[in-house]
Amino acid sequence: MAHTVQTLSKLLKKTPDEVITILANAGVDGKNSNSAISAEERKILMSGLSKRSSSKSSISVSRKAGTKSSASSASGVKVQVKKKRLAKSATMTDERSEVAVLEAAQAAQAALDAGRDADEKLLAQDAKRLEMAHLQKTQAEALKSQKETVKQVQAQKNAKKVEKPKAADKSKEDKKPKRLRSAPSENNTRRQLHVARHNPNRKLKKKDRTRLSQKVQEEQAQHAFQKPVEKVVHEIAIAENIKVTELAQKMATKVGEVLKVLMGMGVMVTLNDVIDQDTAMLVVEEMGHKGVASVEETIEDVLIEQSKSSGNESARPPVVTIMGHVDHGKTSLLDYIRQAKIAYGEAGGITQHIGAYQVQSNGNTITFIDTPGHAAFSKMRSRGANATDIVILVVAADDGVMPQTIESIKHAQTAGVPIIVAINKIDKEGVDIDKIKQTLSTHNVISEDWGGDVMMIPVSAHTGEGVDALLDAISLTAEVLEFSAVIKGPARGTVLEARLEKGRGKVTTILVQSGTLSKGDIMIAGFEYGKVKQIVDDKGKVLKSAIPSMPVEVLGLSGVPNSGDEVLVVDSERKAREVADFRKAKDREAQLQKQQASKMENFLMKMEEGDVSTVNVLLKADVRGSAQALVEALEELSTDEVRVKVVSSGVGGINNTDITLAATSNALVLGFNVRTDTVARKTADNEGVRVEYYSIIYNLIDDVRAIMSGLLSPELSENIIGIASVKDVFRSQKMGDIAGCMVEEGVVRRDSPIRVLRDSVVVFEGELESLRRFKDDVNEVKSGTECGIGVLNYTDVQPGDQIEVFERVEKARTL
Repeated sequence: MAHTVQTLSKLLKKTPDEVITILANAGVDGKNSNSAISAEERKILMSGLSKRSSSKSSISVSRKAGTKSSASSASGVKVQVKKKRLAKSATMTDERSEVAVLEAAQAAQAALDAGRDADEKLLAQDAKRLEMAHLQKTQAEALKSQKETVKQVQAQKNAKKVEKPKAADKSKEDKKPKRLRSAPSENNTRRQLHVARHNPNRKLKKKDRTRLSQKVQEEQAQHAFQKPVEKVVHEIAIAENIKVTELAQKMATKVGEVLKVLMGMGVMVTLNDVIDQDTAMLVVEEMGHKGVASVEETIEDVLIEQSKSSGNESARPPVVTIMGHVDHGKTSLLDYIRQAKIAYGEAGGITQHIGAYQVQSNGNTITFIDTPGHAAFSKMRSRGANATDIVILVVAADDGVMPQTIESIKHAQTAGVPIIVAINKIDKEGVDIDKIKQTLSTHNVISEDWGGDVMMIPVSAHTGEGVDALLDAISLTAEVLEFSAVIKGPARGTVLEARLEKGRGKVTTILVQSGTLSKGDIMIAGFEYGKVKQIVDDKGKVLKSAIPSMPVEVLGLSGVPNSGDEVLVVDSERKAREVADFRKAKDREAQLQKQQASKMENFLMKMEEGDVSTVNVLLKADVRGSAQALVEALEELSTDEVRVKVVSSGVGGINNTDITLAATSNALVLGFNVRTDTVARKTADNEGVRVEYYSIIYNLIDDVRAIMSGLLSPELSENIIGIASVKDVFRSQKMGDIAGCMVEEGVVRRDSPIRVLRDSVVVFEGELESLRRFKDDVNEVKSGTECGIGVLNYTDVQPGDQIEVFERVEKARTL
């Protein structure tokens, strides 16, 4: 915006004529009060003003000649200098005021320019907003018209099917209110002064806020979860073990609802507990969903699938397991076959763990597995049956068929293994072989002589009679069944036994079933894994590799596996570690679930029956198989009143850690073919821990049974010691009612409990208050004697009643 002479004169506080005169002196002519002043002319005007102020400030000092003294002249000079200074300061003040005025004018001009630019920007934004609103409106109208077109087409189709009048609908449409104000036209971009400009920071009015919140709620409602009208039935895949929270998530329901159902079923768990597959299936069905038992392919399944041997199969020696009742001569028979006195090295002549051997017979190799015959080793016999090809059932001719003989038959039949019966001890007098065949036939073991398919061979382990025929029968069966296995490939097998041996570490007895086990292979057995460091056969010879049907001892596993665990050779130690960790985690979940179930069971049992006495036992054995069998045998001794709890079981000597654990849990330490070291022995003496050593399983089980019998509550029995009949009742103010009685049987004692019988029915049970013979107090009255009896707290004694005197006797109970 250009300044005129008039505006500049106001800013500079001058008259227009003075401004025109200053410009004319500077060479700018032809200006009047309304003339515009350019920027260059303003500069000229400002320079002219500054020159003018400087000319005004020039001061001349006149010097006059005269006869005045030097003092007066000096004072005159001072006055002149002072005036000059005052004039100069006034000039500078004028200049500063003019500069300030000019700067103020420039600032005002800049403010006006900025305001104009802001107005232009706001107008542009308003125009753009109107354009966007128009575009949205156009799109909405197009969409609406499209919907109406679709509706009309649909209505036409419906009209063709069923013609109905539309007059009512049209009348409703006519009644719709019309807009009073028309929308602004497309070309109407005129700025409406009464409408406030849009300010994003401005707080909205209440009705605008309400409208905006309603709009937001409608938008959210379009994307929000809507509760289904009908219940959705999910198909739930359930693994072997599943957490309660995971099950609730799969059913899309709250954890509390699942817990309610579980509590209704009598299962007390929390949301982080694990439940088994069967329980989870019941919960899913109870809540209206469909449960599917899922068998997920785990890392263990993948490894087992990869380790399967493939290739040409070759013939292999048969694996023969000798089974039968305890002390029927199994080890002696094998001893004769091997020509080695094994049985003499066993404690009490009883096999305590599995022995595996290979023998040569007529050029044929046969692998023998000897299993224990005691009742406690049922699981061990079962494992032997599952790892074998042929079962030799040894039956003593003098004893006949015994309980473990029948159990061995069941194991063999369950495993589907052919049976050869060896009737042992035929060298003894008075044996009846036909009677044994008759008894065996009742268990579906029928001799070939009687039309069956089981070979029964009489043998004598003492004289060797019939042993060759037995070996020929084994070879014949092997030829008929043609046992074969893949020799080339990774080895697979079964753990027969495992133990800790001083100087050698963890020693595992393995029966190789397929493939070749070589030194340096990475193998996994149950929860343990490791690199094969040494392979030793049954004769103690170190081998480089082992082929199928060969029993060997292996060194190098990380721990002692359980008997019956499957052995696999894998590619790398990393894979073996992963599978072992997976199995441990799975076992931990199963143990946790078992603990939870036992806790609940114990809690409910305590509620019903009160506390149950418990014998805590810590068991250490020489081999893993014996430890497992003993744990099972001890737990089977438990009754409803006394229970055996195995706090810990393991393999190896009894150490200080075992004694500390036993002291903490108040447990009895049992050592089976193991001993306590020096430090542990001292700790046991200091802590008062009882340690017992055993080498025969009978003695161990009998001693634990005796301990449990001592914890049984004694059995109470009642013995009637006397009966007195009431002849008359005497009333005494001092003594109360006294029954005059005649003792008919036995003895009436003062300190014994009594019962009052009326017509042979007990009407009162209590104690005697007094017992007198004439006027003397007595302790007892014998049969055929009269006495006076005072009954404590009972006043209804009548003539003709009987007073029965009895005593309670405690009798020790046994299991």
